[in-house]
Amino acid sequence: MIRFDILSTFPDMFVSPFDASLLKKARERGLIDIRLHDIRDYATDRHRMTDDAPFGGGGGMVMKVEPIDRAISAILPERDRALVVLLTPQGETFRQGLAEELSRHSRIVLLCGRYEGVDERVRQHLVDREISIGDYILTGGELPAMVLVDAVSRLVPGVLGNETSAEADSFSTGLLEYPHYTRPAEYRGWQVPEVLLSGNHREIDSWRRRESLKRTLRRRPDLLEKTELSQSDRETLEELRAGHLS
Repeated sequence: MIRFDILSTFPDMFVSPFDASLLKKARERGLIDIRLHDIRDYATDRHRMTDDAPFGGGGGMVMKVEPIDRAISAILPERDRALVVLLTPQGETFRQGLAEELSRHSRIVLLCGRYEGVDERVRQHLVDREISIGDYILTGGELPAMVLVDAVSRLVPGVLGNETSAEADSFSTGLLEYPHYTRPAEYRGWQVPEVLLSGNHREIDSWRRRESLKRTLRRRPDLLEKTELSQSDRETLEELRAGHLS
């Protein structure tokens, strides 16, 4: 079981995504625990302010360090029991390998940044890691937190109906996933590849690996530089580059 504590100034944003589909079932079965915390509850002024103008001037507002510190201290009296993550465009890029790493933690605290960002002292003293879901800017860290929770949760044993489903996912092997087909075998003249109907699992596995390599070469060739490839994989790629495989 893995527990997520999410710190946000807009916790209501999470209710619908986490109360549907696999995440809802996983919560009901006790496989994941998601708890939402409103950072405003830890502000001490009557207006519950969590942001202020930046020192030195400039546009926008900055999230204050005090309410964030109080929130983390309240939910984590023992800081070594959890990983504290700040969702920010300046963090390391979230990838499948990082999702797998995070899934091995028993508790993760997600801090959703807003506005121009957080007071730098939050980065320096209160968080363990900074993560970005891509090179673009959103209105806050809430959507990235949802993405992270979804990607990590599906790796928790028991969350997916088929435990082998995640093993062949795109990026899990370093490559993009092979094509999938289901019934009917023919539709409007569009045929399912015969090999998938053959029952020969060795040939099916070979076809799937070849298609995975082909799709990665065409769409994300950069991934091939980081993936461990067999000699057979390299020979297949040479044939693909030479145009010998359609």
